[in-house]
Amino acid sequence: MTVFGLGNPGARYKGTRHNVGFETVEKIAALRSMKLRKRCFCRYRISSSPSLVLVEPLTYMNASGEIARDCIPADDNVVVIVDQMDLPPGKIRIRKGGSSAGHNGLKSMIGAIGPDFIRVYIGIGRPAEGVPVPEHVLSRFSPSDRLLVDEAEQKAAEAVLKLFEGEDFNHVVQWANS
Repeated sequence: MTVFGLGNPGARYKGTRHNVGFETVEKIAALRSMKLRKRCFCRYRISSSPSLVLVEPLTYMNASGEIARDCIPADDNVVVIVDQMDLPPGKIRIRKGGSSAGHNGLKSMIGAIGPDFIRVYIGIGRPAEGVPVPEHVLSRFSPSDRLLVDEAEQKAAEAVLKLFEGEDFNHVVQWANS
């Protein structure tokens, strides 16, 4: 299984709404005692067989798909973890396939590998009235929302590992949404 956490590289973006994918991949790595390291255009670590590959594209969010083909072994299951404004902070939604729904990171991934992958959405909430979307997604959470999102990232990490371990997709979706 190859798991992509989408976000933006660099200290400037650490802790922003757009980086919940990176943060969740880092939680998966911690749960599996894996260490992310740099190689080529992505950070990743490969565990023992069966293979689990964790990827944080070092491209910016909107170009995440540029390195996707280089990081995915043939016939591998792919999971993409991404922020979702249409969900309140701390909510999770897991789905197979679909469109980008206007999310440029997903649009880039779909362009590179097609639409047939699992998406793990982590809610970041909508921007306040008058706040532009780019400003919202590149902002940090309030302390109360940060707590909710940290819990959601942990649960999403556990859900991805359940899928990796072979648990039934529908069961994992039900568990994650509870």
